[in-house]
Amino acid sequence: MRGLVLAGTASGVGKTVAALATLRAFENAGRTVQPAKAGPDFIDPSHHARVAGRPSRTLDPWLQGEDGLRRNYARGEGDVCVVEGMMGLYDGDAASTAGVAAALDLPVVLVVDASAGMESVAATALGFAKYADRTSHDVDVAGVIAQRAHGGRHEEGIREALPDELAYCGRVPPREDLEIPDRHLGLRMGEEAPLDDDALDAAAETLRTDRLLDLAREPTPAATEPSAGNSPKSGEGPRIAVADDEALRFVYPATRERLSERATVVPFAPAAGDDLPPCDGVYLPGGYPELHAEVLAEGPALGSIATVASEGTPVLGECGGLMALAETLSTVDGDTHEMAGVLPATVERRERYQALDHVELRARRDALTASGGERLRGHEFHYSAADVASDARFAFDVERGTGIDGNRDGLTEYRTLGTYCHVHAASGAFDAFLDEVEQR
Repeated sequence: MRGLVLAGTASGVGKTVAALATLRAFENAGRTVQPAKAGPDFIDPSHHARVAGRPSRTLDPWLQGEDGLRRNYARGEGDVCVVEGMMGLYDGDAASTAGVAAALDLPVVLVVDASAGMESVAATALGFAKYADRTSHDVDVAGVIAQRAHGGRHEEGIREALPDELAYCGRVPPREDLEIPDRHLGLRMGEEAPLDDDALDAAAETLRTDRLLDLAREPTPAATEPSAGNSPKSGEGPRIAVADDEALRFVYPATRERLSERATVVPFAPAAGDDLPPCDGVYLPGGYPELHAEVLAEGPALGSIATVASEGTPVLGECGGLMALAETLSTVDGDTHEMAGVLPATVERRERYQALDHVELRARRDALTASGGERLRGHEFHYSAADVASDARFAFDVERGTGIDGNRDGLTEYRTLGTYCHVHAASGAFDAFLDEVEQR
């Protein structure tokens, strides 16, 4: 599958809108397009999935390793892949857009904010292309998309200023209906704040689809998809209840796939009033429990989770899932709501983010997602803080990142584990979780 990477000069320049317009442009040209996202993000991929009609692949060398990244790319479906970058092209020490592009040997199309420049757009792009020589990554900046650029003289000035080695790949017009609203964890989700289809079509028409397709190429070395493990037949394998609603929704597609390969996945929606279905294990992913704390507290699911956890059912909660497993959750308005009460902690939503980083954890002893001494790599981004009991037990020491208290992560009680760290299926953590479920 051919691909290209849409990278920004910085965060906030409009990469997501440019990526969505490119997805639509390729589809309008009759291509089957696969979206992907560099880095550990859950939110931008929700917009990709809405436009492309298929899950967006997560590409992060820290979470997956370069081989895992290539395998995940190969699991995509389509004849051309659009990879949206993270932050600016070269930003990030553990993982960067440049690192993803280099690992796959895909060309980079630079998204440059052109709202207040013409020749300076070309100067910026040329600087980014030349800067690759000063990095450890072999990065090929091959083209430019002018974000928030008008047509006519504005577009012509940008196009004429670009050197021959940088292809002009079109523009995204400055329109209010091409702006996605945001909140404390980033943009609003694709289901909540989708771009207007007419506006997206208009943006797609101002891109040079032919040039973008000409730039796209196959990854080198070729990515090969691994053979899937034995998938259970209908009704076979352990039953894993996976929360999936407005409060708990941050799940990588590869995680869903791995769970489905080894287990029967039973989705449920705690924030919509669903009770916990009969199951052998529970997975509560991250999300926005702080925005739905009242309905979570009033619903039956958290009480049922507390019951099965006390009976020894393995329960895994990541970030938002950790918050739901705590004793209480206080919102930014100061309202406090009872949560499941499985883990000895009270959680409070803060005004500023408390952690944002790629993470490395070392298991202090055998835990639900890792054996003693094993290291797990993941990602954390949260605005909440947890006040834990003095006798709380932790599963992990933090080698990189913040965790729950700066040094430790992974509150554990019974066979329940709650972390601020999100991990990818390539880490082996979900296989360890399923192994524990099968031993019950």
